[in-house]
Amino acid sequence: MEVDEYRRYDALGLAELIRTGEVSREDVLGAACSAIEADNPRLAAVVRTRFERARAEALRLVPDSPFAGVPTLTKDLLMAIGDEPLAFGSASLANWTAPVDSTLVTRLREAGLTILGQTATPELGLMGITEPRAFPHPVNPWNPVHSPGGSSGGAAAAVAGGLVPLAMAGDGGGSIRIPASYCGLFGLKPSRGRVPLGPMHAEVWQGAVVEHAVTRSVRDSAALLDATNGMDEGSPWPLLREQGFLAALERPPEPLRIAVSLGDSLGAPLGTRLDPDVRKAVEQAASQLESLGHQVEWAEPPVDGERLADSYLTLYLGHLTADLAWICQQTGVPVSRLDIEPSTRAIARLGSSLPVCDYELAKRYWNEVARTMGAFHRRFDVLLMPVAAAPAPRLGELYPTPVRERLMSLLVLPGLPRLALKAGMLKHLAKDALARTPFTQLANLTGQPAMSLPLHITPDGLPVGVQVIGAMGDERRLLALAAQVEADTPWAQHLPRLG
Repeated sequence: MEVDEYRRYDALGLAELIRTGEVSREDVLGAACSAIEADNPRLAAVVRTRFERARAEALRLVPDSPFAGVPTLTKDLLMAIGDEPLAFGSASLANWTAPVDSTLVTRLREAGLTILGQTATPELGLMGITEPRAFPHPVNPWNPVHSPGGSSGGAAAAVAGGLVPLAMAGDGGGSIRIPASYCGLFGLKPSRGRVPLGPMHAEVWQGAVVEHAVTRSVRDSAALLDATNGMDEGSPWPLLREQGFLAALERPPEPLRIAVSLGDSLGAPLGTRLDPDVRKAVEQAASQLESLGHQVEWAEPPVDGERLADSYLTLYLGHLTADLAWICQQTGVPVSRLDIEPSTRAIARLGSSLPVCDYELAKRYWNEVARTMGAFHRRFDVLLMPVAAAPAPRLGELYPTPVRERLMSLLVLPGLPRLALKAGMLKHLAKDALARTPFTQLANLTGQPAMSLPLHITPDGLPVGVQVIGAMGDERRLLALAAQVEADTPWAQHLPRLG
């Protein structure tokens, strides 16, 4: 199989070719390896490969598995492969290896997927861009001077760049949906607890983090969810294995009540300015959904964007501090000597001064918002709104400047982190970190499923996704709606072509 032919198919398309004997697993695997070897030097999407081990594992795959030998990539964060490196995008874990396979990796293999390597992520998955100091920075295949987003930026660059038809990703504040939007892909964040994080983790960021994938097609995402969902042993979320996500695509959804918003309640308190192309993308999506028979009404989600951002970042600070303590345990290196980026160290210092009461009150607000959105979804089936306030930023545009890093380094002074928190530094952090992407954290805090649909391309040739949020546990309806829109707008044919 030639690379050009390989790139024409989504994952289920390749699996069908393999099952019918039109191509062999070895041919597909060879084409994928060739694509990575040829184009990853430009894309910088993959931080390490494991081709020989993947070839050996492919020989043991069950022939009638859903993906039948299709190649994929996992993210260099949380998705552990036993006895192999997992750096979390950080030099502090450069020599660390995971003790066991994660449950998700086990299920990927049972589904017939062959893991060829790991994709780039920002250090500890902390940013909406992927520019770690420890690894090369992936570029956006649509325009290499732009970022593919983060924290699943390497995964999105790999799929949009044609290295693999789907790549595993994770989302703790938009990290599936933002790269999907920037790279013209479909990105679903499942409901809280839908995909297991064990056995190394029970929940991450108080349940805000959910693992899944970025894909070219809706059906690949649905089939993957069929294969990987359901609690594992010791999970705090009692969600049993379910089926029917792929089957949900077989017929269009019933006419839905769709709320449409430009996200003013979330973005305005942070000073967010909506790019005209983002506004156009949402408005055109609303018109398209109406033409498909749905009832569309402009309605703002009843959420205080400032409190939402504050509560999200409060938990973010606390968990980063705990993450660094975990790295110290794993490596035997004291926190003061960890090889981490200045911004990571500064944020962790703020977290170490965070009062426990503030942390608990922030989590309680998550629950309050979840109840509010539950009531909202009694009126509306889904909510349509932006993914990000603008198309993909340029590389380096959003990374902290040297001046900002020097100012943040002052937090080493005794007592200063606590004073900074009292002086409102959390609000400054919110405006700096979330002003461009204030619309995605809502679904992470409430646990709702949400997706990015690649429905718009700017005159400059950059994709813009639109976000659809569903009620808790309502992935089937989201996927059915996505498939209906995909049939009306076959977006996969517009993927960038590498020279």
